[in-house]
Amino acid sequence: MPAGAPRLAMVAGEASGDLLAGLLLGGLKARWPALAAHGIGGPRMAEHGFEAWWPHHKLAVRGYVEVLRHYREIVGIRDALATRLLAGRPDVFIGVDAPDFNLALEARLKRAGIRTVHFVCPSVWAWRGRRTKKLAESADHVLCLFPFELPLLQRHGVPASYVGHPLADAIPLEPPRAAARSALGLRPIDTVVALLPGSRTSEIDCIAPRFARAARLMQRQRPELRFVLPVVPGLRERVAPMVERESGGADIRLVDGRSHEVLAACDVTLIASGTATLEAMLFKRPMVIAYAMHPLSWQLMKRMKYQPWVGLPNILSETFVVPELLQGDATPEALARETLRWLDEPARAASLAARFTELHLLLRRDTARTATDAIEALLAR
Repeated sequence: MPAGAPRLAMVAGEASGDLLAGLLLGGLKARWPALAAHGIGGPRMAEHGFEAWWPHHKLAVRGYVEVLRHYREIVGIRDALATRLLAGRPDVFIGVDAPDFNLALEARLKRAGIRTVHFVCPSVWAWRGRRTKKLAESADHVLCLFPFELPLLQRHGVPASYVGHPLADAIPLEPPRAAARSALGLRPIDTVVALLPGSRTSEIDCIAPRFARAARLMQRQRPELRFVLPVVPGLRERVAPMVERESGGADIRLVDGRSHEVLAACDVTLIASGTATLEAMLFKRPMVIAYAMHPLSWQLMKRMKYQPWVGLPNILSETFVVPELLQGDATPEALARETLRWLDEPARAASLAARFTELHLLLRRDTARTATDAIEALLAR
């Protein structure tokens, strides 16, 4: 165990990784107030004094075709970061999600004797199960967000701890609906649909137009609906003209960030598959999960899929508690139809909220403290 506060390096890609890493850094700083951390990250990490050598959005790319377009730049960043970390030799490196970037980096650091932690088990239970071997080679310890991941990794000899999900600690069991509506300028009587088309530019380009057209169809049927779309900081200039072009004048209000307020305030959400679906679950909101990507990327990914679900609420429940509309099925007509169904079936929505409360309690493990305990034990070895 290093004397005083450990020297920490971290990499978090995109908004969801930055959010998770920021919550983890809060626990680490509570244990070691003088802790210094650097690497790749975003604004949530910066709130805890993190020094970003590169911004997290440099890694916010998904899909094979999309990654190829940025491959040279991403590999260049990883090589430059590895060189810098091998020279500075932190006490521990923590890779937060982004397995395609982080696992190769972790393997290189581990071979050089630097302790490595991977925070967020790659979804080897969903696709690309062969990555468990790569995980064992790369990480000294894995911090698992979901309970079913721990026995899977243990069967493959990967040291791991179940730490719960930090968002389950951060989001209250009873969502602050009235306060969120007041903060967003929404009335108690408004029927609000949240549109969350993702945080990556590739997701915005593929998914946001479908959501905007679905909103147009819903508003034609129900003129009283209010639509709110939280925009990742820096992407408004990309999203705004697209929404205006595709929405046909639907009442879609763009807000910068504030996705948690939007989820707390809404009656139902139309949402891209990813961490945001877990957030919607923790806010106890009915949802329609959608996803679309470049056709070639879709053909490659769907062949490696192990189970029938892609959305985290369905994976955790092991059944379709909420609808999923993917690629060709994610038409504006289908998205509109399934979203309106939730508004027409309040008993179904209430039953879903009860199930989501059970899952919320399952994921509450004081993640920041539990993960910090695991990291401290690793450092003590």
